[in-house]
Amino acid sequence: MSQLTGQAEDIKSRFKTMCSTKTAYVTLNLALQRMGNNQHELLRVLDKPYLPLHNNLSERDIRDYVKKRKISGSTRSEAGRRCRDTFASLKKTCLKHKISFWHYLKDRLMGTNNIQPLPDLIRTAATCG
Repeated sequence: MSQLTGQAEDIKSRFKTMCSTKTAYVTLNLALQRMGNNQHELLRVLDKPYLPLHNNLSERDIRDYVKKRKISGSTRSEAGRRCRDTFASLKKTCLKHKISFWHYLKDRLMGTNNIQPLPDLIRTAATCG
């Protein structure tokens, strides 16, 4: 058993002991019981230590979008919302892959296809690490 596996098992064991503790407080007992019932979710990082412990990157991705939505008061139609969401997503994806959003749009609208399709860029980046 590797050292990390041993540490993970120790943490799981101590978590289980903590969650099975009975106190003189009903509310605390219920909270501990809920935590014990959700042990798999709460300790998922032990099985997949490469997962981030926060969602800051996801939060950062939508921050500009949320600010603009608050300022503009949203859109007037469902089609407008879908259009805004699509363009916001394209812009953020281009930025992450160091591609000019305007060059990408022009490439697609003109049909020159000099810039690799975004799904291909995403797959390549995912496989390269």
